[in-house]
Amino acid sequence: MKKNLAIGYLLAATTATGAFAATTVLTAAPTESWTVTNYYKQAVYDPKESKIGDIDDVLVDKSGKITGLVVGVGGFLGAGEKDVIVPFNAVKTAKKNDKWWLTLDETKDDLKGAPGFKYDRASTTWVPEKK
Repeated sequence: MKKNLAIGYLLAATTATGAFAATTVLTAAPTESWTVTNYYKQAVYDPKESKIGDIDDVLVDKSGKITGLVVGVGGFLGAGEKDVIVPFNAVKTAKKNDKWWLTLDETKDDLKGAPGFKYDRASTTWVPEKK
């Protein structure tokens, strides 16, 4: 009797798990979706096509919505670089010479003057720089 009851519980759990798994898998990529690769580690340019910096991180809220981009500005080969956060919708995409460009209506100097952030490994979040 205990064996039959255990098998019944196992079958019920398997059925419930199978039903759950089926609802969490997509059969096609969502329309109008882009990969994080289109942003992460990509260069960002001002309207005059001067390089401002590179995307160092993509910020996502708990619902999965991209809320901001961390842009590394200044420095040389990462040394002396300042990280600033811009709203995701402030970065525009443009196609030029069959390549996607990220643009921002700011200059490098504007971003150098903005508040800086540092990544805190303990809290796994970006925190304001201490001056």
